[in-house]
Amino acid sequence: MTTLRLPLFPLNMVLFPGLVLPLNVFEERYRAMMRDLLLVPEEAPRRFAVVAIRDGHEVAPSAPGMPDPTTPPERGPAAGFAPEPGNSFHSVVCVADVATIRERADGTYEVLATGTKRARLLSVDASGPYLTGELEELPEEEGDGAGTLAEGVLRSFRQYQKRLAGASERSLTSSAELPDEPSVVSYLVAAAMVLDTPTKQRLLQTPDTASRLRDELRLLRREASIIRSLPSLPAGDLTRTPTSLN
Repeated sequence: MTTLRLPLFPLNMVLFPGLVLPLNVFEERYRAMMRDLLLVPEEAPRRFAVVAIRDGHEVAPSAPGMPDPTTPPERGPAAGFAPEPGNSFHSVVCVADVATIRERADGTYEVLATGTKRARLLSVDASGPYLTGELEELPEEEGDGAGTLAEGVLRSFRQYQKRLAGASERSLTSSAELPDEPSVVSYLVAAAMVLDTPTKQRLLQTPDTASRLRDELRLLRREASIIRSLPSLPAGDLTRTPTSLN
């Protein structure tokens, strides 16, 4: 079992391997994280783990609480989470490699990172300026029939994307737009579909690529049925994820 200890960045979203994550970092705990990452030599990987929040707040309360207006705001690395922070997070996470960290004049940071691999969160440490965790790397098993399933998912996803975006069939079938490697397909489609966080988290923690693709095929068929009965829905984007407020 390969384990590693990394800073934890909790978000109200799921990051998948291969997806780009832009961050606007302004809370002190995460600014401290970025300062420490900048101390890592450039030739070494600068990494943190993105953990999806199960129960808690992405940004800690920063104003007096309610109903008592005199209650001071929460501080510290675990602010906004349960007394045992690990209980606030989903257990399967995505390790992110930092591409750029740019400090602004006001001390906040503009960060660009990319998801690289899945890991299981074994424990959470709140003794420092930000949360860290012990992680166990998870292998990416292909599973039976992944190639055939990926082809079916791509066909269904093109139709799904077409219905969402109102795009022409020609604009969706270019070989340059969509990959054909099964694990890459499974993660990009999971990120692009308009799904809630628990469903995306379920896709992230699926044990192998083929199982994830089967789940996506069921979801795409279900969503296609829903879309046909509605006048419009927000469009998904295959290569972009939302910018976190922190």
